[in-house]
Amino acid sequence: MNTLIVVVDIVTMVLQWLIWALVIWAVLSWLIAFNVINMQNRFVRSIVIGLDSFFNPMLRPIRRILPDMGGIDLAPMVLILLIMLVQRGLPALLLDTGVL
Repeated sequence: MNTLIVVVDIVTMVLQWLIWALVIWAVLSWLIAFNVINMQNRFVRSIVIGLDSFFNPMLRPIRRILPDMGGIDLAPMVLILLIMLVQRGLPALLLDTGVL
């Protein structure tokens, strides 16, 4: 019983890290768009490419469903909301079923 609680806690902690990484990725993309951060820096470029390759497969299906907003990308916000739904819904679902 206690191991399941620890597993749920680890999953929610990883989901929280995913939310923070998504926020960092969004802020970096804004800073690059407004030329605050230069993409000529190898360190910045490697971080942005890594985050792009990590988040784009998750955002692609959401972008297909959402309508075109004319330059405003709401897919990261929708992904954050979905992650928060799983993060809060998983323990509640397990409690309701009597597993926890």
